[in-house]
Amino acid sequence: MEETRKLMQGVLKNSNNPRLAWHLFKRILSSPSSSTQHHQLVGTMGRILVGANMHSEIDDLRQLILLRQPHHIAHPCLISLLRVLSQSPHIDKAFSHFKSLRTQFPSLPLSLPLYHLLLRSSLQQNRPDYVKSLYTDMIEAGVKPQTYTFNLLLQSLCESRALDHALELFDKMSEKGCHPNEFTVGILVRGLCRAGRTNQALEVLNKSHPNVNRVVYNTLVSSLCKEDMIDEAEKLVERMREQGLLPDVVTFNSRVSALCRAGKVLEASRIFRDMQMDEELGLPRPNVITFNLMLKGFCKQGMMKEARSLVETMKKAGNFVTLESYNIWLLGLLRNGKLLEARLVLDEMVDKGIEPNIYSYNIMMDGLCRSHMLSDARRLMDLMVSNGVYPDTVTYSTLLHGYCSKGKVSEAKGVLHEMIRNGCQPNTYTCNTLLHSLWKEGRKLEAEEMLQKMNEKSYQLDTVTCNIVVNGLCKNGELEKAIDIVSEMWTNGTTSLGKGNTFAGLVNSIHDVSSSLPDVITYTTLIKGLCKVGRLEEAKKKFIEMMAKNLHPDSVTYDTFIWSFCKQGKISSAFRVLKDMERNGCSKTLHTYNSLIFGLGSKRQLFEIYGLMDEMREKGISPDICTYNNILSCLCEGGKTKDATSLLHEMLNKGISPNISSFKILIKAFSKSSNFKVACELFEVALNICGHKEALYSFMFNELLDGGQLSEAKELFEASLDRFLALKNFMYKDLIDRLCRDERLDDANCLLHKLIDKGYGFDHSSFMPVIDGLSKRGNKQQADELAKRMMEFTLEDRTADRTYQNGKRIIPGKLHKNGGSDWQDIINRGGASGIALKTLKRVQKGWGQGSISSLLPQKNDYLDY
Repeated sequence: MEETRKLMQGVLKNSNNPRLAWHLFKRILSSPSSSTQHHQLVGTMGRILVGANMHSEIDDLRQLILLRQPHHIAHPCLISLLRVLSQSPHIDKAFSHFKSLRTQFPSLPLSLPLYHLLLRSSLQQNRPDYVKSLYTDMIEAGVKPQTYTFNLLLQSLCESRALDHALELFDKMSEKGCHPNEFTVGILVRGLCRAGRTNQALEVLNKSHPNVNRVVYNTLVSSLCKEDMIDEAEKLVERMREQGLLPDVVTFNSRVSALCRAGKVLEASRIFRDMQMDEELGLPRPNVITFNLMLKGFCKQGMMKEARSLVETMKKAGNFVTLESYNIWLLGLLRNGKLLEARLVLDEMVDKGIEPNIYSYNIMMDGLCRSHMLSDARRLMDLMVSNGVYPDTVTYSTLLHGYCSKGKVSEAKGVLHEMIRNGCQPNTYTCNTLLHSLWKEGRKLEAEEMLQKMNEKSYQLDTVTCNIVVNGLCKNGELEKAIDIVSEMWTNGTTSLGKGNTFAGLVNSIHDVSSSLPDVITYTTLIKGLCKVGRLEEAKKKFIEMMAKNLHPDSVTYDTFIWSFCKQGKISSAFRVLKDMERNGCSKTLHTYNSLIFGLGSKRQLFEIYGLMDEMREKGISPDICTYNNILSCLCEGGKTKDATSLLHEMLNKGISPNISSFKILIKAFSKSSNFKVACELFEVALNICGHKEALYSFMFNELLDGGQLSEAKELFEASLDRFLALKNFMYKDLIDRLCRDERLDDANCLLHKLIDKGYGFDHSSFMPVIDGLSKRGNKQQADELAKRMMEFTLEDRTADRTYQNGKRIIPGKLHKNGGSDWQDIINRGGASGIALKTLKRVQKGWGQGSISSLLPQKNDYLDY
């Protein structure tokens, strides 16, 4: 007896040495001591073994108890062990012991508290199958359940999304002699609301009138708000008050959140203001969550003045102290283009001891990449690491996307390699971004190689990946391959690309076939590719196939057909597609209207075009530059230049800046009618708005030349040379030839020498008319000199239309000694130079159109910082 007592003390003292404690415990079981003492030690020994993860010894312990103890002692010992296992993270082991215990002692049921312990542990460790087995055993053993038992069962059913069974069980509780309490109602209402079945949750509320607390009401209010059922939520809040339950801050936060999400920020702001001021109404004071919700709402709507004011209020009240608040403010600033201010906020966080987390840095990274400030994004990544925050998949993917958006595919690939090298695995988004960029840049072989590597490394690909490949093939002119891929995916799942296709590795790497089948985007891509090459009949067949697969076309699909028909002049067919589009519940988009206006414009159907414009206004769809250019083209081609200039003025009044195409349409129309005075005035306006672009200079020059305005064309060409603009679109050879034929040999010679002096490489045949002219005039020496220069050009092999000085090529648009620069263009454009103002006054006087200020370029928001 004394020896057993010492062994028991040894077990207790050696709890930190589980192997020794287990050895001592086995000696105790072998000793002829009191069985009661054994029972007391089993729980202790079980906890020691569980803590040491000695699973095989736990099984041995059960066997030792069964072998060496009589049944009336073994049962309480095993119950003690089961209780320990039920409270551990090893529910599988606990359930195994439970089944063994019930097999060994079928006539001795467990106590209700132990059943509850097992049920609760099964729920916590996400094993609803165990819950069902435990409850079945409990009923078969004749153990009467309590309301708490049903609460656990309902929780299990709700978490398993078996909500119909949960409702059925709820209705049958009274048959078992149990009545729902407020926790029962709360569990079921929360489960229904999470599944989006709010109306059924309201029915449960109505059935359970006496057992409803504020938590249940708040759950329902929050769910109604999330589903944008704001009026119903307001009614429920009134019902709370009628039942003597005053709404708390949680209730109000749900309402504020819903209103902000719905874009009703001013209404949310009024509630927020009342919470701050009207204490006599019994309204709760706003907490940090309320402030954060309002800050997010203001930022999302671009109400930065209100957001800044709120931040200052929060700082004064001591509420602007959490990392979440700073992250919301950071995101708001960056989404509204305030990069410099966001950087100051990041510094402020560090100064106040609030360490930015990975989310903070990822917000900044996204803002920098969206603004194409990729060098700064790189430096930010270095700063992160120096501050002990290591880039994650989102960080690398954001930077990779930034490089891809600028066409810097090599740099993007470098980011991917760096990411993998640093142990950060790319996700589907990362791979798809780079794959799309490779296709976009026409790097087909690299795209294929990347897919093969992704396949080798078993990266999970999806339908988006397939769509990228299909889109790439369509744009690459390989429509048949794209069609074969899509067709075979239906029959062979993701192994379809393995049949005679270079992208065989793609499909084999997609494990979830059901989530990687063709979708609406896949078919729309194919249809667009077929329409683009005029294979409309095949496109129609794909449309029918798509419908047969229960894939419903969207506006983009219909727009593809409408654009194709309009482009071919088949307006009646386009309108038939439009009717089908509206019949199937797809709304007209801006692209729909632009396609129809283009089509109607080609038929000179102006009345119908203006009808569509009226319809756009009624539906709140704002026309874009493409819309106006289509109408401008229709007006100009119909000889209605006065109406066209009025439309230009309307564009400017609405803040839509005309682009180069807009001015080309107008300049061409006035040049065609030989009104070169207005055409030149328009050219000056274009320069002021669009900048000194080669496309504008070359177009105006060619129009002047075609119209026989040689002097004006020569003057404009010389101005273009002074700006070192590229020559490839200028018909300068024709100018030189026509000057010579017009007996303006000196002008032609002067122009040729200016080309030489400016260092241009140009078509050598341009020398010939001048050489011939000089020879005929008897200027043999000058003719010989020019002929010699022409030979030198030929020997130097200067590429035509490129600019050289001292043997080095000059890139047009960069800052040069004798020319301007792109930055100067921007400054001049924003400043509205005196020459442009005079031109605009002349244009205004000639057209009789409103005030000059309406034609001046507006300040760009992106220059704020």
